[in-house]
Amino acid sequence: MKAKVIHADKVRRVPVDDAEGAFIQVLIGPEEAPNFVLRRFTLLPGGRIKKHRHPDVEHEQYVLAGRMRIGLGDAVYEIGPGDVVFIPPGVAHWYENVGEDPVLFLCVVPKTEEYRTEWLE
Repeated sequence: MKAKVIHADKVRRVPVDDAEGAFIQVLIGPEEAPNFVLRRFTLLPGGRIKKHRHPDVEHEQYVLAGRMRIGLGDAVYEIGPGDVVFIPPGVAHWYENVGEDPVLFLCVVPKTEEYRTEWLE
């Protein structure tokens, strides 16, 4: 494990599984950090990440830019820059960009042996 500085725009961006107009970048990966993984998501206008849950993994998220709708369980929220989201393990969630600008948000998850996603739609 060694120290690292890199600009996020230099990290490879890949499409999110089972999503439309959504991309993920692993900014600090499991091979680099002992306890957590730092990811940046981009959700293009009209983009959507379908309803899913992670039975064993919590999420901490911070919105950097844009506005979106997020579903957490049965509740729906409109969120934007500066908003912080906590998703406990097992809580169903989804994301939808209904605006004209891309949404950027950071997502931190614990480093685990297995990262399971259950797609619900």
